[in-house]
Amino acid sequence: MNLTKLQTFLTLSECLSFTEAAELLYCSQPAVSMQIQGLEHDIGSPLFDRIGKKLYLTKQGELFKPYAEQIVNLLQSARDHLQQLDDLTHGTLSFGASNFVGVYLLPALLGEFNQAYPGIRINMNITSSRQLIDMLESNKAEFLVISDQIPLDDARLQAATFYKDELVLIAKTDHAFAESGACAIEDLRGETMLWKPKKSATRAYLEGKFAEYGISFRSDMEISNLEAIKQGVIHGLGLSIVSKFAVAQEIRSGLLASIPIQGVKLERGIRYVYFKNKLLSPASKQFIQMLERGRMFDRQAAAGCMTAVAKTDEPHAG
Repeated sequence: MNLTKLQTFLTLSECLSFTEAAELLYCSQPAVSMQIQGLEHDIGSPLFDRIGKKLYLTKQGELFKPYAEQIVNLLQSARDHLQQLDDLTHGTLSFGASNFVGVYLLPALLGEFNQAYPGIRINMNITSSRQLIDMLESNKAEFLVISDQIPLDDARLQAATFYKDELVLIAKTDHAFAESGACAIEDLRGETMLWKPKKSATRAYLEGKFAEYGISFRSDMEISNLEAIKQGVIHGLGLSIVSKFAVAQEIRSGLLASIPIQGVKLERGIRYVYFKNKLLSPASKQFIQMLERGRMFDRQAAAGCMTAVAKTDEPHAG
């Protein structure tokens, strides 16, 4: 078995077409066929079935695929690590992130990292928590940056929280809560809430918190995208509870109001995660050190607070 056979198998398993695989690999169709036949001989199992004109992975092929991905990705990681031993002028920073983290929290820090190490290629994959764990398993990502509400296998994974993310109640600026400046948790019973779908770890955390207070809502709407939730609140569909970091711009510009819930504090931790036996690349180690220092997050939070204070202190007309 060699790396070329594995790469050929992985390419064919994605496109399921000998013609397309040959084009992607810059070789002939007979060459692709020979590589696959050789790999099937090496492992002693058929990897593909042809039914009519269509190609399918066999059960053995489906089982073998994640192992092949691990082998290929591990070799690429080893090459990157060796390139980065002397300095960080080459290589890849490859990690996965949840939606909030990848869209709102990390871009500024990635800009700082890129400025310090312009030769390192950044590969951040933003996807669901289940897919992120799969990426970690197959070595497509060296580490993850996710909410601490996502369950992990503590026996196999190393995790550390580097940021506390405050969650805030948001409303349209002419909502009664916005005009009064605060609300009691009991006041929320008659409101319509905009939530992420049931599978969302943050939603499960919030529903658990409200259950502690015996609070249920009049009605709710499920919206899978955070930007769509913000737009729904802006246009009066209901209220929501989201990351304060994610709505800072809308609050500063007067599109949304942040409403304190009296006596209730909602927050989640954001952490980085990797396998305990994982040899992290120098680039990943450097980025994680930047996460732990957290200076960029502090600066962003301070800028948001100062802008909010300046807006509050503006004299009112009349």
